[in-house]
Amino acid sequence: MERKGILSVLPRKDDFFPEASFQNWVTYRRALVSVPSRFRNRLLARSTDLMESHDMIRRSQSTMKKTLSWWDLMWFGIGAIIGAGIFVLTGQEAHDVVGPAVILSYTAAGISAMLSVFCYTEFAIEILVAGGSFAYLRVELGDFMAFIAAGNIILEYVISGAAVGRSWTSYFTALCGRENADDFRIKTNLANDFNLLDPIAVVILLLTGLVATWSTRVTSLLNWIASFANMAIILFVIIAGLVKAEPSNLTPFLPYGVRGVFSAASVLFFAYLGFDAVATMAEETKNPARDIPIGLMTSMIITTVLYCLMALTLSMMQPYTAIDPNAAFALAFRDRAGWKWAQYVISLGALKGMTTVLLVNAVGQARYVTHIARTHMIPPWFAKVSENTGTPIRATIVMFSASAVVAFFSSLDVLANLLSISTLFIFMLVAVALLVRRYYVSGYTDNKSLRYFQAFLALILLSSGGTAYYWATHDGWLGYVVTIPIWFLSTLVLAVVVPQARHPQTWGCPFVPWVPSLSILINIFLLASIDRLSFIRFAVWTGLILMYYLLLGLHASYDVASGSEREESHTEEGKNFDMKPKPPMQN
Repeated sequence: MERKGILSVLPRKDDFFPEASFQNWVTYRRALVSVPSRFRNRLLARSTDLMESHDMIRRSQSTMKKTLSWWDLMWFGIGAIIGAGIFVLTGQEAHDVVGPAVILSYTAAGISAMLSVFCYTEFAIEILVAGGSFAYLRVELGDFMAFIAAGNIILEYVISGAAVGRSWTSYFTALCGRENADDFRIKTNLANDFNLLDPIAVVILLLTGLVATWSTRVTSLLNWIASFANMAIILFVIIAGLVKAEPSNLTPFLPYGVRGVFSAASVLFFAYLGFDAVATMAEETKNPARDIPIGLMTSMIITTVLYCLMALTLSMMQPYTAIDPNAAFALAFRDRAGWKWAQYVISLGALKGMTTVLLVNAVGQARYVTHIARTHMIPPWFAKVSENTGTPIRATIVMFSASAVVAFFSSLDVLANLLSISTLFIFMLVAVALLVRRYYVSGYTDNKSLRYFQAFLALILLSSGGTAYYWATHDGWLGYVVTIPIWFLSTLVLAVVVPQARHPQTWGCPFVPWVPSLSILINIFLLASIDRLSFIRFAVWTGLILMYYLLLGLHASYDVASGSEREESHTEEGKNFDMKPKPPMQN
């Protein structure tokens, strides 16, 4: 029956569920009865590089335009990473946790982030798709693990977008000279933490989302402009701050000891988040083998240097005990230099930083969703790429609309409690996936090498977990005498005894297995510093997405994999999910 009027443009049931299992209630009941066998089939089913970078892309009907160079990626990385975090977290950690040694905390967190960048870069060059870590994990760890990881990173994007939107309103209020950060919010009689409605956050989220649907190139240009302005303000803070600096304020340098350095690093690590969004742009990069390594690594190096210089500036401007935890830089300039106007400059810098974060998040999260939809784990309607703009308009609008709804009602405190754990979990899995990629190729790796690899990988994971557990529950050092040597020897024997089954064709992560193994250790170590509520959130959300997977996603992806879905005019090509052995790639 032909639909008329507005109904003709609304999505139909078959746009969301075109697969054979959802033809009618009879086929769906049969699918539910088959959950155990289908789950076993998909649990460890692995995709291939060719499947992800060619067949999956064709399911979007149109391709994304290759418009990005290393310059674009570098500024996307800077824009994604440098947000309001540097202005908020530095004072908080310097005052309460680490003192002037906050510069060491930023250095340690930067090194940890750089290890993850190395792992991401090798994947981004060899698997040129918009799916980021979802595609990498699907190739190396299988459908199920990729879906669990993807579900958590999507939540992270939605919640972080909402949190940045709420923060944007607060800094805008300060820039307008208001004392109360809630002056521009609407007070209601709803429950606490949900009773301050934030229309400004909704507007800024929807505007940045619309810009991201217009053109990736236009988004990149706007990101350049905002990032340049933000960098100018950061340089002002550093230069003007050092003019008023007193080296004597660095004493005592370690008032809270070494534990304070790493405790602060576990928090400051999140000031580096965002670079993974750049990896999702591989499909739109002109020369991935050159542009992705330069763009990602340069942005991370620049960010780390700026963070350390800002931390040093703040620590030298006043004693750590006098640093304000909430508005550290603004009040340091007001009290130490007597420059009251500086708080407006810093608020403007924070606003510009948050705007670039929202722009890059809009690009990154939509590309995650697009590629997940290509696999039919979520409805394929989201996979459509606009022929005119070359951008995933549907995924962008839906994701930012979700962030806008959450930002409208939820307070920043509620949102903050939902963040953090998913990203470290993803980074750890990507490092594991890189080891699997290098040491195991189906149909090529012999059984003896596979058993050795599995044993050493298990020891790396267990010793990393033991180190994290000891850190979280003990103040001594005896446990590290056991766990760290086990980690070190496991990595060493893996490097010496087990031959690598695959070598990257162009650019590869250096010092494998040491870099990914160290990334696993550090990410699990930082997980031990996450609060209990975040772990509860992680468990609840994972349970919810697992329920969705068993009821819907499993059956859709199973049908696509087996080639049994119906042929519809709006569906895509390349639905044969043939799991062929992957030949090793040699230099």
